[in-house]
Amino acid sequence: MSTPRQPDAPRTVQDYIDETPLWRDGTPSPATPMTGMQWRIWALASAGKFFEGLVVFMTGVALPLIVREFGLGPAEKGAVGAMPLVGILIGATALGGLADRFGRKTMFIVEMALFALCLALLVYSPTYEFLLAALFGVGLSLGCDYPTAHMVISESIPSAMRGRLVLGAFGFQAVGALVGTAVGYLILEDMGGLTAWRWMYATAVVPALLVMGARLFITDSAPWLASRGRMGEAEEAVRRLLRRDPPYPAEIALAPPPRASFRCGRGFRALFSRRHRRATILAAVPWFLQDLGTYGIGIFTPTILASVIGAKARYARNLADVIHNEMSAARGAAFIDLLLLVGIVAAVLLADRVGRIRLQVIGFVGCAAGLLLAALSLQTAGTERTVLLFCGFMLFSFMTNLGPNAMTYLLAGEVFPTAIRGLGSGVAASTAKAGAAATAFLFPILLADLGTGTILSILVGTSLLGAAVTWLFRIETTGVNLETLDAE
Repeated sequence: MSTPRQPDAPRTVQDYIDETPLWRDGTPSPATPMTGMQWRIWALASAGKFFEGLVVFMTGVALPLIVREFGLGPAEKGAVGAMPLVGILIGATALGGLADRFGRKTMFIVEMALFALCLALLVYSPTYEFLLAALFGVGLSLGCDYPTAHMVISESIPSAMRGRLVLGAFGFQAVGALVGTAVGYLILEDMGGLTAWRWMYATAVVPALLVMGARLFITDSAPWLASRGRMGEAEEAVRRLLRRDPPYPAEIALAPPPRASFRCGRGFRALFSRRHRRATILAAVPWFLQDLGTYGIGIFTPTILASVIGAKARYARNLADVIHNEMSAARGAAFIDLLLLVGIVAAVLLADRVGRIRLQVIGFVGCAAGLLLAALSLQTAGTERTVLLFCGFMLFSFMTNLGPNAMTYLLAGEVFPTAIRGLGSGVAASTAKAGAAATAFLFPILLADLGTGTILSILVGTSLLGAAVTWLFRIETTGVNLETLDAE
């Protein structure tokens, strides 16, 4: 195999990334080999999604012990579940949007430093108020990761592989959810005391510090550098990103960004301009509707399972009863969480073949079907109730990661031009987490006031609405060179 043809004119960053090597007779290779730097960036972005799944879903196992230690009521219990999501809501826009100003790499490092610090403070928490502040800080850092993790991957890899690699990283959220539930169960089994929840969160502190250190040595986003007019730095970033043996391309000569990229505007006004309004609606509204179900069901799956299938003593008379109840529910939740992982694997395999929009619509409809099965289980009893409930939750878990949970994240980082990509995807994530935080806060109260059946029926409706909005405002980005958005 020989090196590829040398360009006769300057080209864009993505042109260089997408270029494939040639065989001696001029036949192009079917794919562009990933470099070591590209794989390193992907792995470090995957770590951030892993930590999100780990912390958010671990809260479902830790919550009863936190409630018991601090003597919390339903509203305070809801606040504990909602606080990381409130932090994500604010962090996605406030910190994630800063990636458009200070660079993808800078915020990629800052977010992980903040995460490790707040996680350590969470382990120490002496009071309920301190606990809420630490959880908020953890959420703030995870919120920043929503746009930055997507951008550091999508702006450094070939267009044809973007869907499966971004979703492959996003899939580590499901891995984190499974590990978080498993770690919670194992620590409960080993320790069996009120302080067990602190050890759950402590397990992530050292890994977070290691990831932060590794992020110091990656290259910054060349498309972002070019969009800021820093062409020399952008060319050097491309050289580092595409370093291979034997080296190709031999020379890097970047074309300046199209003038339209400077006319797209910056800030919130640009997102709601006529030019970008459709993209903003598509990125934000379905994600909001999807998170109503995913986080409400995800965080409180152990509670719902335990209350519906009778896995616990009706009244927790002592600490031993609390731990027994939560270990039983955690086993059921872990089994269902496996379907999150299966769903994201299916999304990775299909996103670049079937398309983002089609998978998101199919996924929303499938979520509605799963929640409907779970609601119908409440009209039955005994084994039939257990089977329907588990089948419903398993179908929901699979379809949400096959479709809306994966595709909303993917689309939000693809439908905006480079200059406002961080802010646009951050606003979409913040909108989504507004729904997630409200659901997490209200779920314990609504479960008590309205009952499980009513809540599940409402979520069936929101899932169907998500499918409708996706189709009406559809923008298909499968295989699209994202730099073409800058020229529109």
